[in-house]
Amino acid sequence: MRSLNYWSLIVLLCMTMACSSSGKIQSWMRDVSIIPRSEWKANAPIPYLRHEPVRITVHHEGTKLLVTDDAMRKIKAIQTWGMGKDRNWADVPYHFFIAPDGKIYEGRDVYTVGETNTEYDPKGHLLISCLGNLNEVEVPEAQLTSLIKMIAWCSKTYKIPYETLATHRDYSKQTTCPGKYLYNYFENGYIKQEVKKLLEQK
Repeated sequence: MRSLNYWSLIVLLCMTMACSSSGKIQSWMRDVSIIPRSEWKANAPIPYLRHEPVRITVHHEGTKLLVTDDAMRKIKAIQTWGMGKDRNWADVPYHFFIAPDGKIYEGRDVYTVGETNTEYDPKGHLLISCLGNLNEVEVPEAQLTSLIKMIAWCSKTYKIPYETLATHRDYSKQTTCPGKYLYNYFENGYIKQEVKKLLEQK
């Protein structure tokens, strides 16, 4: 009887530790709140080439956007511009957008190939774009924090190794995207290191 109680306590302790460990992972994942397309009044996309995302690639949107500006209006304008007759894209070019205030917005279907104005082929790339021109302004802290969590979330959700993380300019010589201020965090390894920390939480 005493032996049974001992092993029961061991099992209970293990279960408690497992639940506690699971809670830590869930805590940062719960921080990732994605605003759906319906909120920014997205138009229906045009059917387009499907793919399986196997790497994560970060862009910046490239035009001025302040923390106080309307991010949803900006994303809607990007869709209108991209789906216009000059480009005839299927939808917004990116799978997710992150605003300067750290809010995350749903873009195109993750399982459709994104768009690019440069020569690299985005097939297989899950594209995350930070709104704003990060060649001209420092990355707001809220935007950087959300980017790190979003990369980790995408890695875990879509089973994409975080080691695949790169930026637009790593695939194209025609651009400085995602902007020098954001790229600094990739060059010094900070973003990948922080993503790894989140994914390794027990």
